[in-house]
Amino acid sequence: MSLWSRLYFICVLKMGDQYNENETMGQGKDITAEIGPCASTESCNPEHNKKGEVLEILKTTDGALLNEESTLLNSGSHQQEDHRTTACLKIKRFWACPPHGLLSVIITKGVMLILVWAVIWSITGPQCLPGGNLFGILALLFCAVIGGKLIGLIRIRNLPPLPPLLGMLLAGFLIRNIPFITDQVQISYKWSAALRNIALAIILTRAGLGLDPKALRKLKAVCLRLSLGPCCIESCSAALMSYLLMGLPLTWGFMLGFVLGAVSPAVVVPSMLLLQKEGYGVDKGIPTLLMAAGSFDDVLAITGFNTCFGMAFSSGSTLNSIIRGVLEVVVGIAAGILLGFFLHYFPSKDQVTTVAVHSAHYSRFSHPGKW
Repeated sequence: MSLWSRLYFICVLKMGDQYNENETMGQGKDITAEIGPCASTESCNPEHNKKGEVLEILKTTDGALLNEESTLLNSGSHQQEDHRTTACLKIKRFWACPPHGLLSVIITKGVMLILVWAVIWSITGPQCLPGGNLFGILALLFCAVIGGKLIGLIRIRNLPPLPPLLGMLLAGFLIRNIPFITDQVQISYKWSAALRNIALAIILTRAGLGLDPKALRKLKAVCLRLSLGPCCIESCSAALMSYLLMGLPLTWGFMLGFVLGAVSPAVVVPSMLLLQKEGYGVDKGIPTLLMAAGSFDDVLAITGFNTCFGMAFSSGSTLNSIIRGVLEVVVGIAAGILLGFFLHYFPSKDQVTTVAVHSAHYSRFSHPGKW
C-alpha cells in the first residue's frame, strides 16, 4: 500500500468517527448513562481498539516507508556523485599530459598520415597535391577507412553490427557529391579503371584460395545452377523491362541487365570467409558454394557486358563480337589452368621463401591488366 492510499484510509476512518458522534448527539441519547464508565475510555470499545491498532500499524509502516525513501534518495545521490567523479576522471585521463589512450592514438595516426603524404609528395611532386591522382587515392583511402570505423561504432539493439563497407560507400558518395571536395579529389579514368581491376582480382583470388576442393566437387552442379540461373533470368528480365518501359535497344537493355544482375564480390566473399572461419555451414559446403557461384556469376556478367558493349559500339558484325566474348572466356580458363600448374610446382618446397614467392606470383598473375 502506497503512502497516499494510507493517508486516504486514515481520513476515511476519522470521517466515520465524526459521523457516528454527530449521529449520537442528534438522537439525544446519553451514551455514558447506558454504557457506564467504559464510555469515557476507548479501551473498553473493541472498534476503537481496532482503529487504534490500524493507526499504529499505519504510523509504523509510514515511518518505514519514509526511511526507505530517504535511503533510496541517499543512494541515488551517491550514485550521481560516483558518475560525476568517473566522468571527471575520464576527462582528466583523456587530456592528460603526456597524452595516452584515445588521444594518443588520434595523434599517432594523424602524424603517420601526414608523414605518408609528405614522403609521397617528396617523390611524386604535383601528383600528391590537391587535384592530383595520388592525392585523390590517399584521400579516398583514408576517408573510406575512417567511414568504416565510424559505422562500426554504431550499435542498434537486437540487430547485428553494421558492416564497415557501408561506411566506405557513404564516404565515397560524399566525396563525389560535395562540390568543393569533388574538385580537390580527382582520379583519372585510367587510374580508377586499373584500381577497380586490381580490387576485383584480389577479391576473386581470396575467394579462390578460400574454396574447399572436396565440397566444390560435390556441389559443382548446384554451383552452376546457382550462378547461371539467377544471372540469366535477372539480365533478361531487366533487358525486357527496359525495352518495354524506357524504349532502350535490346543491346543496351542487356548491358543494364548484366550490371544489375552481377553479384557484388566485395559483399559476398568477405562474409563467407568470415562464416567459414567461424565454422558455420562448413560441413555442407555452403561458404564454398556461395563463393564459387558468386565468382562464376561475376565472370558471366562481365563477359556478357563486354560482349553487349562490343555489339553496341563496334562497326563489325554481331557474330564477331559474340565469338570474341566466348574466346575471352576460353583463353582465361586455359591461362588459369596453366598458371595453376605452374604455381603448384614452382617454387619448390625446399625453398625458404616459398610463402613470399607464392604471394608475389598470386598478386602478379591475378592482375587482369597487361603483363
